[in-house]
Amino acid sequence: MQRCDVVVLGAGAAGMMCAATAGQRGRSVVLIDHSLKLAEKIRISGGGRCNFTNLNISPECYLSNNPHFVKSALKQFTQHDFIALMYKHGLSFQEKTLGQLFCDQHSQGVIDLLKVEVDAGGAQWRQGSRIVAVAAHPDGGFVVHTERDDQPESWQCESLVVATGGLSIPQIGATPIGYEIAKQFGLRIVPQAAALVPLTFQAEDLWTELAGVAIEDAIVACGRQQFREAILFTHKGVSGPAILQISSYWQPGESLVIDLLPSVQLADIWPMANREALLSKILAEWLPKRFLQVWLQRYGEIKPLKQYSPKVLQQIADDLHRWEVKPSGTQGYKKAEVTRGGVDTDELQSKTMMARQVPGLFFIGEVVDVTGWLGGYNFQWAWSSGYVAGLHV
Repeated sequence: MQRCDVVVLGAGAAGMMCAATAGQRGRSVVLIDHSLKLAEKIRISGGGRCNFTNLNISPECYLSNNPHFVKSALKQFTQHDFIALMYKHGLSFQEKTLGQLFCDQHSQGVIDLLKVEVDAGGAQWRQGSRIVAVAAHPDGGFVVHTERDDQPESWQCESLVVATGGLSIPQIGATPIGYEIAKQFGLRIVPQAAALVPLTFQAEDLWTELAGVAIEDAIVACGRQQFREAILFTHKGVSGPAILQISSYWQPGESLVIDLLPSVQLADIWPMANREALLSKILAEWLPKRFLQVWLQRYGEIKPLKQYSPKVLQQIADDLHRWEVKPSGTQGYKKAEVTRGGVDTDELQSKTMMARQVPGLFFIGEVVDVTGWLGGYNFQWAWSSGYVAGLHV
């Protein structure tokens, strides 16, 4: 039985941040991960460029059963704190749309930053270690049993941090072990679902001939929540930033309302347009030609504007501004960027991330019922939650 102050389960974004923070406080830390490849989810993020945070971080950009839970951690370690870390390590970045920050040195730059910070705290790495069992120790603290290279190892620690992530992207190793540990210690779990994920259509609603077509500016609404970004038609339904965003709010059985032309009002365009021109040519100023060829077939043969009755033009305008569609589902965890749901935030102290009823047991990152918007918000939650846990383990 080996002893240490802290065992961190999961060497992803949150786990490495926690291990670095705790180690640099002088705590002896062991960082355990089942994968030999370090931080694969960071590696593939942002198309390999790692959208590591967002300039517009605020609690309103997170979903949770307790919407106030994120406030403390986000205040204790802000996006500007992580940007300072980037500068410290000589990394540069670019701002893209809506405050998204991408690393010029790609994902590997961020992974290397975190590894250097962990090493600066003297943490022991245990990659390729499978968690066999976790238990409370009779004298306080916890015992973690692992298997590495077919050899068993056991660790006794004062504090145990669960940073094992969610269920998204199982092809790179996601497992439900974090939820299982939470249940073992009596913590409630909010049901999980794929989030930031493409949505699928019923066969009768599926326009496979539009697969690959993007609408660069659309408003997608579900209930009171809406996002204005691009949408993309796929062979199975719809994707693109606006769809991924709204998917975190969408529930099975609900409809979406999509404004495909938010920048103009067609009722104002018709009187000013060339009445001799084909309707498809008039609308091509705002919408892709391939999309229009398919969409306008719903109203018969594509004709000059003057040949459409006012009633039909009104119908076309209504349909483009308020296209209502009921998704049949999502493309699941394989295509989801994050997991919605997880360890109930009511079970955790927001200032420390420690379980209220189990002293020394912490949950951070995606395993917790906190889901951020697309665009660096989930990485910031990982940095913030990992940091505050690292201060208190």
